[in-house]
Amino acid sequence: MAKFEVGVIGLGKFGFYLAKSLVNLGHNVVGLDNKSDRIKRAQDILTQVYEADATDKGALSQLGFADLNHVIISVGHSMEASILIALYLKELGAKDIWCKAISDEHEKVLLKIGVDHVIFPERFAAEQLARSLVVPGLIDYLPMGKGVLLKEIIVSSKWEGKTLRELDLTNQYGVQAIAIKTQEKGEYTFVPKADQKLKKGDILAIVGKEESFKELSP
Repeated sequence: MAKFEVGVIGLGKFGFYLAKSLVNLGHNVVGLDNKSDRIKRAQDILTQVYEADATDKGALSQLGFADLNHVIISVGHSMEASILIALYLKELGAKDIWCKAISDEHEKVLLKIGVDHVIFPERFAAEQLARSLVVPGLIDYLPMGKGVLLKEIIVSSKWEGKTLRELDLTNQYGVQAIAIKTQEKGEYTFVPKADQKLKKGDILAIVGKEESFKELSP
């Protein structure tokens, strides 16, 4: 996986944990906030941390945020501040800007000024939780199109001894097995072989449209 230089502006709960996750994935993260307690919490975790006012265009320029691969703006509930920061980053030539929004109107303004990606963390988390509650085995609800799911299917006696080639899931149900977890290994192996025989209790990670899973019975 390529290593990125990522800037996170606003180190509140969302910004801090996002930045920490990016570091854990091996990327360099530059954090920026105007509150000393947040800087103190992040300084031993992130690659670099600066205490400054992100609505100061000169500070953004001096700290080199426009030169990073990605910049995420997460400044809490201040619509005005996030819009101003995004505008300055665009003027400075930032390559890829992500910004947390708090309303549909906020999103419209951000897109108008050229923000590349708008994030609604609470909305996304709520949708994921709702899907997990009502769809057993759901791993993820993917933003690849309407109703696309990534779901775990446990192999029962009906599929035991058969291969993925014999099951022909793509043509029969319109879904695709992308990984398998056997009881022997206990972890996923991706891109399973078409001629691998399935055993009862094996777990398949399958991607497809939500309606396709209604016909699927392992």
